[in-house]
Amino acid sequence: MLTIIICFQYDIRFHIDLTLLSIAIVFPLVFTIRGSFRRREKALEHLSQFRSALKTMYYFANSSNSLSVEEKKEISDILLEISHTSMEHLKNNMESTESLDPVINKVQMFVIAKGEVMSGRLKDRIFRFMNDLHESLENLHAINTHRTPISLKAYCKVFIYIFPFIYAPTIINDMGANNPIYVTYFVVILTEFILISLYNIQDQLEYPFDDYGLDDIKLDSFKMDR
Repeated sequence: MLTIIICFQYDIRFHIDLTLLSIAIVFPLVFTIRGSFRRREKALEHLSQFRSALKTMYYFANSSNSLSVEEKKEISDILLEISHTSMEHLKNNMESTESLDPVINKVQMFVIAKGEVMSGRLKDRIFRFMNDLHESLENLHAINTHRTPISLKAYCKVFIYIFPFIYAPTIINDMGANNPIYVTYFVVILTEFILISLYNIQDQLEYPFDDYGLDDIKLDSFKMDR
């Protein structure tokens, strides 16, 4: 808005082809939004695989005749802890898995400790689905920590801030002096609002696990005991 006031005050007006500017700003914004959306869809697939692996291990352990009631409760509690800790890890956008790894390793420690009473078939099944669990968690962690390149986001942000200084004089020149001033204000402000909104949408999609934006993933739906 300040840009429009300055342009009217000092009669600054010129003509620039806005097609080039739209390519310079809108195309990168749309590209980053599509990339963020695809990562969100991939995250949903990996979360489904994560919960499926946990539930399957739970079913195998609790249907085993070789484990006692106390041992079944122990492995069930470990799987629940993995579920809750993993969801908190994603929600807090933690870049390190230092606090998560020991919790996941409890499954291996349990299998080793109960190696004499557990059947070989049950061990194989648990380790097979632990592979799926590790794969899904590693993918989720990668999605959470590796987002849109910082240089591309900075490029978009810089051009959005520069855009009014080029767009306002061009609109004033194209619309002419016969049109009401409020129309010029409306067009410039609306265009800038659209660009900022697109940038904010992309920024929200960058963090799909923090439960802050409207389109964030509902992590509670993927807990083992939902």
